[in-house]
Amino acid sequence: MPSNRKTRTRHDFQQLGLAVIKTELAEINALQTRINADFDHACELLLNCKGRIVVTGMGKSGHIGGKIAATLASTGSPAFFVHPGEASHGDLGMITKNDVVIALSNSGNTAEITIIIPILKRFGVPLISMTGDKNSILATEANINLDVGVSKEACPHDLAPTSSTTVALVMGDALAVALLQARGFTAEDFALSHPGGALGKRLLLHVADIMHTGERIPKVSESATVSQALLEMSKKGLGMTAIVDAQNKVQGIYTDGDLRRSLDKNINVHETTISDVMTRNCRTTNAVELAASIVKIMDDKGINGFLVTDDDNKLIGAFNMHDILRAGIV
Repeated sequence: MPSNRKTRTRHDFQQLGLAVIKTELAEINALQTRINADFDHACELLLNCKGRIVVTGMGKSGHIGGKIAATLASTGSPAFFVHPGEASHGDLGMITKNDVVIALSNSGNTAEITIIIPILKRFGVPLISMTGDKNSILATEANINLDVGVSKEACPHDLAPTSSTTVALVMGDALAVALLQARGFTAEDFALSHPGGALGKRLLLHVADIMHTGERIPKVSESATVSQALLEMSKKGLGMTAIVDAQNKVQGIYTDGDLRRSLDKNINVHETTISDVMTRNCRTTNAVELAASIVKIMDDKGINGFLVTDDDNKLIGAFNMHDILRAGIV
């Protein structure tokens, strides 16, 4: 049975995709004029919130609202999302007089949201609206309305929420990042709320968290032979060994690379002392250094392992690139 569906070329799909991006970019650009006094007031209200920022929205606006709440929460502004339909059936109890509500509705007349406005007013909960209609119920009843209206959806029928949801999301990001900077929220603060992510690991893990300690540290005395050092390297499996004096202070390091150079010189590993072939004045680090900061040094210098010392240059740990990888830092 023949199909009536029009066959499109790859070029057609590219043009359609570009048209969507062009439309949405134009609407985002138009949003710049609406970063105004209302935006200032909204930020001040949110910054001074003593409780939580409660975000609500229905349908596609609800999906955007959930993302905005998550972004706020992860950037130093405690927030959560409440479904407006559930709010009128008990979940309004989650909202306290110390909270601030952000309500999203493109039409501004969404029944599930307008029905809870009187309750918010009764308890004196500040309301910030994000609507596409400045004359809507939600916009006029809110303490502050942020205009996120668009002239055209990216949908060819001007129906499916596309440009409008994008613009609302951008406005939410603008709020979150403005608040982030006003709070002095740092990358380290961000990492604390993302301990399981790559950023959290890069910013939270210190050398002390990944280094080998105690009996797991490869080390030999200055009088040890190269063969004895090789046995220690093989036993501890870090591809290196520290050479220490009687006070456990680091005198040098011997690595797999040093071994290759030694063999090129045809040394007798059973007679040559390690102090004769070790690398002196080796680079070390301390236990409180961020592990991620060591990665660049290892890459730049071609170093596969590091010794960790205290303030008196006494050996307290060791780690190599495999430990970095296992920790998920890179």
